[in-house]
This record gives sequence, structure tokens and C-alpha cells, in this order.
Amino acid sequence: MNVYVVGGAVRDALLGRPVSDRDWVVVGETPASMLAQGFLQVGKDFPVFLHPQTREEYALARTERKSGYGYTGFTCHASPEVTLEEDLLRRDLTINAIARATDGTLIDPYGGQADIAARIFRHVSPAFAEDPVRILRIARFAARFPDFAVAPETLALMQQMVAAGEIDHLVPERVWQELSRGLMESSPSRMIRVLRDCNALPRILPEVDRLFGVPQPKQHHPEIDTGEHVLMVIDTAAASAQPLAVRWACLLHDLGKGCTPEDILPHHYGHEARSERLAREVSARLKAPSDCRDLAEMVAREHGILGQFDILRPETIVRILERCDAQRRPERFVLMLQAAACDYLGRGGNRPPQWPPADGWRLALNAFRQIDAGAIARACNDKSRIPERIHAARVAAVRRLREPAHTPERDAQP
Repeated sequence: MNVYVVGGAVRDALLGRPVSDRDWVVVGETPASMLAQGFLQVGKDFPVFLHPQTREEYALARTERKSGYGYTGFTCHASPEVTLEEDLLRRDLTINAIARATDGTLIDPYGGQADIAARIFRHVSPAFAEDPVRILRIARFAARFPDFAVAPETLALMQQMVAAGEIDHLVPERVWQELSRGLMESSPSRMIRVLRDCNALPRILPEVDRLFGVPQPKQHHPEIDTGEHVLMVIDTAAASAQPLAVRWACLLHDLGKGCTPEDILPHHYGHEARSERLAREVSARLKAPSDCRDLAEMVAREHGILGQFDILRPETIVRILERCDAQRRPERFVLMLQAAACDYLGRGGNRPPQWPPADGWRLALNAFRQIDAGAIARACNDKSRIPERIHAARVAAVRRLREPAHTPERDAQP
């Protein structure tokens, strides 16, 4: 049986990166011969088999022909006559169209090794234009490989695909899959930049695209441009290894600034409420998971006031903790603080390495959660006043955080 490792495993090995998964292509076989050798067929649209021992995927060499719109409109043909070169020709980028034989020999008919050396993303053939998911994949690869650039001819082809409306046929689930994976790479800002360069961002995330060119007050945002600020924030989240929910919240936290009336720029009064609404709409449109959606809304709504911890009254601090459901969901509140820290650090100019209000909010959260609401409820004869009593106890606990550790009156006590 003629088998070859293909795609990402070969690419990553050549780049000196760890290889976690291997995909195999089988040339010269049929589904019947694969089954006879103990392989288990799992592919529905085309023949893919699991190895009887390793459980790795083995796909029969195949060709593809465009038969409809979007990324699902393909007819696949697999037969013993399909060559390895024909199978590699259908792949997206030259760096992903390299095969390695079992003896270690590399088969590279389309110049993938040269493009790896030159750090270039280049499409293999004009058939690239038949699958709009490839636009998102290149943007995601740009976030993973920040030293690679998109070849001019490939970027032009991507722009043509967007202009032809191909990208409008992508289903939300697939868009979310690629965006979320790109956000989890080391330089997620590059994904957004590539999507802007090929004009896909206005079609996929118009709310984010509108932020570019929108000014902010220079004293708070030395980088001035709101879109650039958001890119700095998501890269800050990546540098601190934040989870997906935090990175998604960072991407959406300032969407309301794209709707600020021009006559009040560069100020953005009340942008938090607009940002919360837009974050909810974007998350719903792309069918983001509930943890990403909820945190994005909360960060958009609260990020402006979180930085004012030192001047907030205890009553205000408690109201924020209560409306964020910090008693039941303290871990989500902490994630919001991490997103707010990324917002603060993701700006131009010189800033301390830590977000100043972080410790205060964590102490307040701890004091807030120490209040035994059940005990207060059991001790309260007037059930209508239970919420008021719990709230008052929480305020008192937070207020005590701001009392000096020692006062003359306390020190004079026996």
C-alpha cells in the first residue's frame, strides 16, 4: 500500500514545530481493499478510514470538482487512478501540499518547501477560489505564523472571492470555528489584519471593521485609533495565555465606539451600553458558545467603570458585583477582570505591567462572597426585607476594606 503523510504534519516538521496529528493519503487502493486490510471506514462524503491499530485517518487520494456555492458545494472523486500529485493539487496552500513517503522522501510538486523558506502563503492552484473557508484559514494561519506574509497574487484572489460573494455563503458555525481558532493563536491581530486586507472583515465582522479610523482621546489612548487598540488588546490577551472567552470579550469590548456620533469624537460617552448590545448581536449571529457570549456582554458593559475602583463608593462596588452575579459565578467575574486588564495594558505609551484596580476588585469579591446570605435570611423576620439586609451586609463588608488597619481609637482599646 502506497501511503504518505500530508499537510500540516509535514509543514510543521519542516518548520521545527511540534507535530500532534498526522493525516495520511493512500494511493492506488479502493474502499474494498482498505476494508479487507482491517481499516474502518468513517468518511461520509469521501472515503476516509481509521487505521486498525493507530486509529489515525487514512484518506484515499481524490480530486474535487466545484458543484455549488460555499464550502460544501463539491463533488469528490476517489479511485486507484488518482495520483498523489492530483490529490495535492486540490489543497489550499503550497506549504500544505507537501507529502512525505514512509522512507522519509518528500514529494513537493508545487514549491511548498521554497515558500516555507520564504515565509509565504501561496495558493496551489486557481481552484483555491472554489472554497471560501480558505480565506478564513489563511487569516488563521497568519495568526499562527506571524512571520509569514500572503503572496500578492493570493491576496488578489481572496479579494476577488469576497467581491464575488463567495464568503457570504459561509454558515455561522464554520465562521465561528475558524475565528475562535485564530483567536487562540499567538498573534490573533494578524487574523483580523488579513481579513481586512482582503475586504472580508466588513462581511464577517462589520462591527469590528467600523472601529478602524475611529479616534479616541490621546491622553487615555496614545494609539488613538480604536481598531488598532482592539488589536493590541487581543494580542495582550494572547500573550498572557487567556482562554477563548476572554479573547472573544476583548475583541468585542469596544464595538459601541464604532457608532459614536461624529460631533462628539474623540470622546465616546455611553459607548459601554452600545457595546453590550452589539456584543450580544455578534455573538448571536455567529452562534458563539454561551460562556463567550455572556462574558463578552459583561465586559462590554462594565469595562469602563471597572478601572475606577479607587473612587467608587462601596454601594456602587456591591451593585456591580450583584449585577454580574459574582456570588454564583465568581470565576466569570475574575475572567472579566482579566479582560479589563488586557484592555488597560493593550494601549500605546508606557504602562505598569499590572492593572492597578485588580487587587482591589479581588479583595472586594472575596469580602462580598463571605457574607452568609442564608444566615441573614433565616434571622430576618420580615421576609420582604431580606434582599435589603443582604445588600447592606455586603456594602458594610466592602466598606471595611477601606478602613485603615489601625486607628488611634482601636489602638487605645485594652
